[in-house]
Amino acid sequence: MAKKMNVGGMVIVGFSGIILGILLTMLFSKINGVKDLPKPEIAEGAKGELKIDKNVNENTLDDYLFRSDAVYRDVRMLIDDANYEAIGGDSYLSGFVKGFEVVPYPYLTKVEGLPEAVGESYTGPVLFSKNEEGEYVANYEESMDILEALFPKDKVIFLMCGGGGYAGMTKELLVSLGWNENKIYNTGGFWNYQGKNKVQVKRELEDGTAVYDWWKVSYHNIDFSGLRAKTE
Repeated sequence: MAKKMNVGGMVIVGFSGIILGILLTMLFSKINGVKDLPKPEIAEGAKGELKIDKNVNENTLDDYLFRSDAVYRDVRMLIDDANYEAIGGDSYLSGFVKGFEVVPYPYLTKVEGLPEAVGESYTGPVLFSKNEEGEYVANYEESMDILEALFPKDKVIFLMCGGGGYAGMTKELLVSLGWNENKIYNTGGFWNYQGKNKVQVKRELEDGTAVYDWWKVSYHNIDFSGLRAKTE
């Protein structure tokens, strides 16, 4: 005799399994202190001009650190050619938020749109340039491989810089090249961060001389001398 299938029971069991999975995920998040991520949303006012996120920013960042499903990238240079002191910032990477690794945005593509007061940033080789149509094109055979290795597409990406500008520019670059904009957060600027996970790089000696403990920084250098230039 053929067995009868209890479709109603299967639906209930399946639905119960989904609910159980959701509850377990919520419980795991609470136990591990992982806060649910809101959808990226640009802030209003001055922060919005820099495309800093409304919900995940310098004021709330500590709630979203140390996630296993995310990578954290500070896109400043160790020493920037631009004079950020002119706008109250720091041209040196004087500190960073714990968990962030440094990938300089000026190595990814040409820096544009800086305040006139700070002058020009790095003008050396870059991985990508804009063509006449305003699209980003790779300058090297390895450009996309490097970008995907440093900014994994299967991870949530938290970006930070000094004031928020480079981070916003980095998100624009990534989204233009195929990254999911809903998985990338411009968390703003280290200069405005007041959380509990600050790592100080700059320190002063007894004679007042400033020194920088670069050994504290997880830094991703891009050596352009070993890359193969793309040919048309």
